[in-house]
Amino acid sequence: MAEFNYHHLRYFWAVAHDGNLTRTAERLNLSQSAVSVQIKHLEASLGHALFERRGRQLILTEAGRIALDHADAIFAAGRELIGTLQEKGRSRQAIRIGALATLSRNFQLEFLRPILGRADVEIILRSGTSADLLGALEALNLDVVLINRPPARDAVTPFVSHRLSDQPVALVGTPDLLDGTSDIAEVLAHKPIILPTAETAVRIGFDALTDRLGIRPQIAAEVEDMAMMRLLTREGAGVAVLPPIVVQDELSSGMLVLAHRLPEIAETFFAVTLTRRFPNPILTELLEDRAL
Repeated sequence: MAEFNYHHLRYFWAVAHDGNLTRTAERLNLSQSAVSVQIKHLEASLGHALFERRGRQLILTEAGRIALDHADAIFAAGRELIGTLQEKGRSRQAIRIGALATLSRNFQLEFLRPILGRADVEIILRSGTSADLLGALEALNLDVVLINRPPARDAVTPFVSHRLSDQPVALVGTPDLLDGTSDIAEVLAHKPIILPTAETAVRIGFDALTDRLGIRPQIAAEVEDMAMMRLLTREGAGVAVLPPIVVQDELSSGMLVLAHRLPEIAETFFAVTLTRRFPNPILTELLEDRAL
């Protein structure tokens, strides 16, 4: 096996960060063809294309993204060596996680817990809409997306949805508001209710339950964001319909109480990935033994 050429890697690294071959060549005072040849040598030695052209843009392939992660670590280590002879840190493997902005923070924390505090792992956490996050996943800017509704899978975009957890849903409120009331029908008929928005699976299940019971609940608020539901519930604005994991700290302290678990209603959490030739090993660890 030929010795790895780090000069080739540095040219690739520069172009990958600049996103433009012309700009990199001008910055390095080289011809475009000279830089291009160096990158082709690197691709030949690795056995994979690192860029693909889309119009005038150079877009990293999956192999290119992997190579860039390693190049970042290699050249960061080089800078540390030049700066000091004393070890100040270890090489870290990055994992890029996207989470639906409205998803329970407590659930996100539970998902991340196995890698929290690890010196060899850097967590990059991004929140946003489902469409934005899945687009970033498809562009290989994220390794995984945490979501509560699996996306459609097709031949063009092979998303893989790993079902992580089915969290039971309950009626939760302040002790003063519930005042010892534990009968589910009584709570639904006489207490103000804080609900998730209409398009969610929890709301669909709740509407079916109240229809079966012949109850028209008094809706205090319809909220998309789990964090806002938590705050409104703590303020006593109503009895919330949500997974207890969202308010587990408040339940433990007694600030909130669980009035009744709702039968056959659950919030399902998914980790969405892409079918990849080079999966992130940290993600593989996180998903191992966790998917249902």
